[in-house]
Amino acid sequence: MKSTRLFLVLLALITGLATTAQEIMNDEPKGSVIQTLTPSKLIGKGQYDIKWFNNLYTQTRSTFSNGREDRQTFFTSTIEAYTGIGNDKRWNVGLILEARSNVVADRSALDVFSFDGEYGTARSGLTSIAPSVKFVPFSRVNNFSIQSSLFIPLVDNESEDFAPINNNNGVFLDQNGFTWQNRFFYDYTFDGDKWQIFGELNSEFNFGDEDKSFANNSLNLTPGVFLSYFPSSKFTVLALAQHSQRIDLGNNFTQDFTAIGTGVKYQLTDELNIESLYTNFIRGNDTGLGQTFNIGLRFVK
Repeated sequence: MKSTRLFLVLLALITGLATTAQEIMNDEPKGSVIQTLTPSKLIGKGQYDIKWFNNLYTQTRSTFSNGREDRQTFFTSTIEAYTGIGNDKRWNVGLILEARSNVVADRSALDVFSFDGEYGTARSGLTSIAPSVKFVPFSRVNNFSIQSSLFIPLVDNESEDFAPINNNNGVFLDQNGFTWQNRFFYDYTFDGDKWQIFGELNSEFNFGDEDKSFANNSLNLTPGVFLSYFPSSKFTVLALAQHSQRIDLGNNFTQDFTAIGTGVKYQLTDELNIESLYTNFIRGNDTGLGQTFNIGLRFVK
């Protein structure tokens, strides 16, 4: 199967990059959490890593039509909590919670924070929960890790049809299907500790009843690259590029998009940091062409 071969090739490439770094990653770097504890690194036994991340996506354009469309806005708030187990910083276990608030029919983007559930234009609620594990597959390569999570849907209806109320076909809340997500992380800090590159491959296998979700029985692959510059150990500016490709595994639906963006991170205290990101969807097929505004807090103790 073509999709399986593609997935294995991408995994082999990331594993190869990580292996080449074995000889130069013997010593733990010194610096703040944003500099040394990237998503590639795991926490130790008895430590806690809690992240609250908020993503607001809004669009007035898509590849389905020409010109301006009625605004649609989708807000996702995610809480991830992990703790370390074992004595070698190779295993973390945790839980992910996702809540969403979406508005359509040309409502203001900020209306997602009204949580009013207005008939025909808005929906909100806790949409999924995921047990999760992070692990370092190679003991001598602590800058390469894998996060594996199983997202369990908590929604009854993916979309509710309000065609008589507005020009949209419905108010989408979240996918009504299971998602097995595997994220592969790798980072490398250049000499001088001023520049850092971080790579991620996010794979999502969606499965379930095809009648309940557009995404069921498909594989979504999203590679991304982040380049960070540290004026100081407590502050970083970054640029990013991501591409997402949905592969048909039986549901007769494919899509793709490419996004670029920028962001900043700042270490507020020894345990708490804040980040802000902006991305723009510059191209795609069978997708929206919007923007995202993101802000997050991370606490590590």
